[in-house]
Amino acid sequence: MNDNSATATFSDRITAELPYLRRYSRALTGSQERGDKYTVATLEALLKDRSAFENGHPAKVNLFKCFHAIWASSGQQFADDEGGIRSRALGLLANLTANSREALLLRTIEDMSYDHIAVVMGIEPQDVRDLIATANVELADSFKGRVLIIEDEPIIAADLSAIVSDLGHTVTGIARTHTEAVKLGNAHNADLILADIQLADNSSGIEAVNDLLELMDVPVIFITAFPERLLTGDKSEPAFLISKPFHELEVKSAVSQAMFFASTETLKS
Repeated sequence: MNDNSATATFSDRITAELPYLRRYSRALTGSQERGDKYTVATLEALLKDRSAFENGHPAKVNLFKCFHAIWASSGQQFADDEGGIRSRALGLLANLTANSREALLLRTIEDMSYDHIAVVMGIEPQDVRDLIATANVELADSFKGRVLIIEDEPIIAADLSAIVSDLGHTVTGIARTHTEAVKLGNAHNADLILADIQLADNSSGIEAVNDLLELMDVPVIFITAFPERLLTGDKSEPAFLISKPFHELEVKSAVSQAMFFASTETLKS
C-alpha cells in the first residue's frame, strides 16, 4: 500500500511539472518534435532510476536537471537535416557561448532562481548570472526584424510594442481581431508574430495565426494566461509560449530566441 502511494505521489509530481519541461525543451530546440524527443528520453531515464529525486530540491528542479543531463550528454544536438532560414539559425546558435541560452530560458521562461538554475545545470550561481548576461547580448545582436503583434488589450499591446522596439526590431502593426491581423499580414511582411490566444471580438488568435502562416513562414510566440492547457500533447503546439502576466525579460528572451527559428510549429484548432 505504501509503495503504491509513493509511486502515485512521484507520478503526480512529475505530471504537474511535465507541461513546463515540454515548453522549455521546445523553446530550447525550436521544434515541438525535437523538444518532445528530449522530454521522452528524460521520462524514460526516470523510469529506470529515481535517485535524482532523493534530495530536498523541488520536483521541477530535479526534473529539469535530469533533462539537462541528457541534453548535455547528447552534445546539445539539433536536427541535422534542416535547410533554409532554420539552417542559418542553427548555424548562429552554434556560435553562441555554450550554455548561455539554457540559463537564459530557465530564468526568463521558467522563472527559476539563480540557485535552482545552478543545480539544474551543475554550475555555480555566479556562472548562471554571467551566462544570462552573455546570452542577452549575443541574442539581441544576432538579428533585427519585423514583428506583427496581435493583442486586443491596448496597454498590453503598448507594452509589447515597446519591448520589441527596445530590442531594435520594427513593429509592423498591432491587430485587435482576426480580421485586422490578416489585413496587416497582407499589407506588411513580418519576421515574427507575437499573438494573444483570445482576441477582442472573441475570435481566436490561433486561427488568425494559422491564416497568416498561409502568407508567411515565420516563427510565432503565443501569449496565454493558461499555458498548461495548451501543452497537453494532444495536438501540435507552439515552440514559444509566454504566460500572462508576463515579465519584460521573459518577452525579450522569447523574441530573441524565436527570431532564430523560422519553422516554429503552431497550434492547430
